[in-house]
Amino acid sequence: MSTTSPLPELVPMDVAGRLGRLRAAFDGAGVDALFVTHLTNIRYLTGFTGSAALLAVTPDRALLVTDGRYAGQAPREVDAAGAPVEVGISAEAQRELVQAVLDGSARIGLEAEHVSWASRDRYASSWFPNADLVATAGLVEELRLAKDAGEIARIRRAGAFADAALAEVRPLLDEGLTERQIGLELDTTMRRLGASDTSFETIVASGSNGALPHARPSDRRIVAGDLVVIDIGALVDGYCSDMTRTVAVGEPSSTQVRMLEVVLAAQAAGVAAVRAGVPAADVDAACRAVIEDAGWGDAFSHGTGHGVGLDIHEARRVGRTSTATLAAGQVVTVEPGVYLPEHGGVRIEDTVVVTEVGAEPLTLTPKLTRVAQEHD
Repeated sequence: MSTTSPLPELVPMDVAGRLGRLRAAFDGAGVDALFVTHLTNIRYLTGFTGSAALLAVTPDRALLVTDGRYAGQAPREVDAAGAPVEVGISAEAQRELVQAVLDGSARIGLEAEHVSWASRDRYASSWFPNADLVATAGLVEELRLAKDAGEIARIRRAGAFADAALAEVRPLLDEGLTERQIGLELDTTMRRLGASDTSFETIVASGSNGALPHARPSDRRIVAGDLVVIDIGALVDGYCSDMTRTVAVGEPSSTQVRMLEVVLAAQAAGVAAVRAGVPAADVDAACRAVIEDAGWGDAFSHGTGHGVGLDIHEARRVGRTSTATLAAGQVVTVEPGVYLPEHGGVRIEDTVVVTEVGAEPLTLTPKLTRVAQEHD
């Protein structure tokens, strides 16, 4: 029976400092307190990973409320994260617990992007009838943009699990398996290596299916002559990775080789454009220019990338209409593609950290090594 050396401890995250940064944004948002209902944001602020919770934040208190299923888990996770948060456990009296903290707050912020119309009416009529409810947008999400060292370490490890899984499973592409079978092998291997889950539904798309940017694995068998688009990501401590590689099975056609070379050059140009202070649209433009020069501009049918963190798709968006400017500590993808149904699809993607001097890749699987070997 083989044994595996334990992985080194991950760098701690600075959860304790997040509430202070959030409170500093209250004045600008015109609120005295914030009622947080989005579970991902609650996890970011408190360390709690359960499926049901509310968080009330005032200038001097923060209360996490959940139910009896998490009576042991919630205090343990909040304490482990070092978050300065009280914990209240109740299935029936959650409203009363929240009201006790927010009583006296004249303007209570709600997360407008995560609260339904019906919920807003309920909060106004029976939860906070004496307060003005203020629609806020992105208060917590703005904090989540720049990752600390602990967050980056988790995304890096998630990327390493995906790298290792693809290296292990890649030889199976020559064995006539279906897209679905390859996808299952990738998912199982990532978990066996140590990932807690996949960060999204793995894409394995071969032949004409590869020309569908978000194809789902099917029962189509992978055969010689196929380009196989593999989009894979792992989850570590809640943090996602995202990587795409395209593999040629057998001898690729001259058009397929050119597709691979053009997308490789486009992706390299995009990664080279990433650095703090650069408009996100400029990264998209760098990728798009290479593909347009090759005559395939219309075949690049999506944006160049997106932020990655606790969600697989976060701000900042990297696209031609993006108005964002990249900043140090942000984590984004660079993933140009060319999709030609008669030849297949090619996409190459890495997750990278934005730094003051460039991009630090967090996904490291070699690109096009097999094609290079066949055409040296």
